[in-house]
Amino acid sequence: MNTKGNALSGNKKQVASHNPLAVFSGGAVIGILGGLIGLGGAEFRLPLLIGAFRFAALEAVILNKAMSLVVVASALPFRAATVPFSSVFGRYDILITLLSGSLAGAWLGAGWAIRLRSHKLYRVIAILLIGIAAVLLFGHGLRDGSAPLFHGWLLTCVGVVAGIGIGIVAALLGVAGGELLIPTVMLLFGADLKLAGSISLAVSLPTMITGFARYSRDSSFAVIRTQWKFITIMAIGSLVGSYLGGHLLGIVPTPVLLPLLAAILVISAIKVWRHK
Repeated sequence: MNTKGNALSGNKKQVASHNPLAVFSGGAVIGILGGLIGLGGAEFRLPLLIGAFRFAALEAVILNKAMSLVVVASALPFRAATVPFSSVFGRYDILITLLSGSLAGAWLGAGWAIRLRSHKLYRVIAILLIGIAAVLLFGHGLRDGSAPLFHGWLLTCVGVVAGIGIGIVAALLGVAGGELLIPTVMLLFGADLKLAGSISLAVSLPTMITGFARYSRDSSFAVIRTQWKFITIMAIGSLVGSYLGGHLLGIVPTPVLLPLLAAILVISAIKVWRHK
């Protein structure tokens, strides 16, 4: 049995004292940061859950995944107005290839997170946050309509392996994985940015549900039941922030914005690494 369950009882008193306005505001700020680059902001939310709201590593990951699930499920119908479902599912080859790997990766990643001791999970989270920062810096210069990198069975194999990696990272951080999925879909399969964003959501949803199912088998999953008000308030804040961030898109120049957001992630990673 996982030894992290006892951390949950220690968090109950802490979380009970959280100001709803602070929780909503935190979610809104995270949503704005994510919305500025067309993402949900979960990679920024996780350090906030650990640092500001004092959740233990595994509980923070599970809470982050719950809120990511809400954000992605809400975003899908809105995206349909821009990219119809027929276009998304018309690229079933991409969906099947990536899901073949990401579902397995999500199950594996969640299992590893459950088995890791908290201090090791903090270290893993910190390293992955730095990796996400690197993707923000170097993965957003892809152009629409580029040719696929590979073809045939080689493309399928590389896509499955990429899906496994993305599923593992998404499960360990409790994120939807769009920051990794969108560049992957554009680079490997040659999709344009709008289609890649919608495919990312279509892959993320079942991937997150799979990770959620694995986490539900651990005692730490009880944080979902005990902190449902916290989840609801922060998720609403995140949705409002994402909406605002999306409308602010383009106001801050990308050459300034991306290094700034990457720096925030690096600083957050350092704090998570040192967290006890």
